[in-house]
Amino acid sequence: QVQLIESGGGLVQVGGSLSLSCTAPGRTITKYAVAWFRQASGKEREFVATISWVGETTFYADSVKGRFTISKDKAKDTVHLQMNSLRPEDTAVYYCAAEPVPTTDWGPTYEYGYWGQGTQVIVSS
Repeated sequence: QVQLIESGGGLVQVGGSLSLSCTAPGRTITKYAVAWFRQASGKEREFVATISWVGETTFYADSVKGRFTISKDKAKDTVHLQMNSLRPEDTAVYYCAAEPVPTTDWGPTYEYGYWGQGTQVIVSS
């Protein structure tokens, strides 16, 4: 089974930046479609961003568009979520998810096959 590992979470002030990473030991995660989701306390898990298998297509939630960037680093075999201009409402546990096999129904609402354990992001003022 593919195991995903998120890292990079932490405490950051409003307006600051943070970069999250997602890896899959023993796998080439940059060949997979990878998404980031987040779940704030008391709220449902929500879609944040996703990048296609090839990496040519991305989707972002409206709430993060223009502030967050999802990318693949082939050299490090890592998927990143660069988060800028952070707001208190960005506070959540962030999860990465991946789908190894290309599918026709991929997109923001796709039910990804593999998930990580999550990394906590806290944005404070």
